[in-house]
Amino acid sequence: MTKVDTTPIAGQKPGTSGLRKKTPVFMGRHYLENFVQSLFDVVGAGGKTFVLGGDGRYFNDRAAQVILRMAAANGAARVIVGQGAILSTPAASHLIRLNKTDGGIIMSASHNPGGPEEDFGVKFNMPNGGPAPEAVTEAMYRRTTEITAYHILEAQDVDLGRIGRQRLGDMAVDVVDPVAEYAALMETLFDFPAIAAMFGAGFRMRMDAMCAVTGPYATEILENRLGAAPGTVINGTPLPDFGGMHPDPNPTWARALMDEMFGPDAPDFGAASDGDGDRNMVVGRGIYVSPSDSLAVLAANAHLAPGYRAGLKGVARSMPTSAAADRVADALKIGKYETPTGWKFFGNLLDAGRATICGEESFGTGSDHVREKDGLWAILLWLNILAVRKQPVADILGEHWATYGRNYYSRHDFEAVATDRADAMMAALRASLAGLPGRTVEGMTVSAADDFAYTDPVDGSVSQKQGVRVLFADGSRIVYRLSGTGTEGATLRVYLERYAAGPDGLHLDAQEALAPVIRAAHTLADIGAHTGRSDPDVIT
Repeated sequence: MTKVDTTPIAGQKPGTSGLRKKTPVFMGRHYLENFVQSLFDVVGAGGKTFVLGGDGRYFNDRAAQVILRMAAANGAARVIVGQGAILSTPAASHLIRLNKTDGGIIMSASHNPGGPEEDFGVKFNMPNGGPAPEAVTEAMYRRTTEITAYHILEAQDVDLGRIGRQRLGDMAVDVVDPVAEYAALMETLFDFPAIAAMFGAGFRMRMDAMCAVTGPYATEILENRLGAAPGTVINGTPLPDFGGMHPDPNPTWARALMDEMFGPDAPDFGAASDGDGDRNMVVGRGIYVSPSDSLAVLAANAHLAPGYRAGLKGVARSMPTSAAADRVADALKIGKYETPTGWKFFGNLLDAGRATICGEESFGTGSDHVREKDGLWAILLWLNILAVRKQPVADILGEHWATYGRNYYSRHDFEAVATDRADAMMAALRASLAGLPGRTVEGMTVSAADDFAYTDPVDGSVSQKQGVRVLFADGSRIVYRLSGTGTEGATLRVYLERYAAGPDGLHLDAQEALAPVIRAAHTLADIGAHTGRSDPDVIT
């Protein structure tokens, strides 16, 4: 074991998704080691067992060897690592829970691009399988500014291509099949025979794994176990640079899939997942399903899958997500929860048995089977629903809107905005909140405006300044947030919502239906003046 002198490194503040930086930063002298040692100093390593894996992006393999040697030097008893250092984020959460480990280290920058000059990330998940809470990540950050040395074992690389147990000093390293346990869990939740019969009857699907980690999972489950036609999964081999793709499953970055699903010979069903496998996009033949609508449809139909036949305990959504799921919860007479953005808030509700299904508008949906959002899980639940209802996606959506009404919804992203300009815009908006109620903008009257604060019903913790909300008398809503998922500048996210009780106007184009809300959003925040942008970079 070697003790290596280092210097404190400022600016390594991890967020809800862990620490994300450009890959060259992580590869810099002592940078990764500083953060990993700080992590072990906070959570402790002596005699403990951890899970380790990542999404296969550039530097994943080398970072895994460093983390293993540091775990051994810090006294860990055992590390369970995915073969090739590969694990999707939901699969890692499952392994943590299945093996009752002391947590896990996940190497990923989620849906951000990968490569020598792109993004890398590291995060810690707790023994419940969910992301570390803010108190833990803040402690890690403080430690990075204090430490003067880290511990690392001088040893040869572990052969992560060979399944089985190896030794690294006094520590056991168990290399496991990254797919097997996850696939077995999915078989307990969904009606695989019914889905297989649907494929056998000629049902066609296209699954775009975006050259990211979901590829092996989707190929094993969809093609090998469920009998989908060979080639159903495209871009199924994880690549260090994701094949040059931006592995973010939305209509902008999954354009090839969208073109196919709206083309003349479209399959029955289309789906995509992201870099680390925790997000999903769902598309029917000729119809796109927004994440907010997907959450609502899944909640309304979950009982059709064996794992949820007993019904749901509750439904939770992030505050920026549309209220469509709330209407389902009301109809089912179950709990409904509105939380800040971040899966850790759902974790408390899931652990307490208050919610079963959770979702975010940012293409993340999941349930109490793990403590992370789970892209392939959501896709399989959709397949289960399609197999039982024997209807196309468009008909299922149409019936849902006719029953519950439609929450027209969209998110407009303004990316890489200068941080000072984005902060100035949000500060001006917050300063104006008290004067907004009663004001009429684009023919709509503001009924309320606030900066969303959340008191956790489980542990009583309070989260302030989670996003500016502007509510209108007709039920429309605008939410403004700055996102921390990028590595350059700030991303301004503007969430737009309008409710139509139906059945009139239920099949309008969402952007058309939202036009007055969009204009009001620009006027209220003076987006153009503050950002220099008149149009968003991404519309979902």
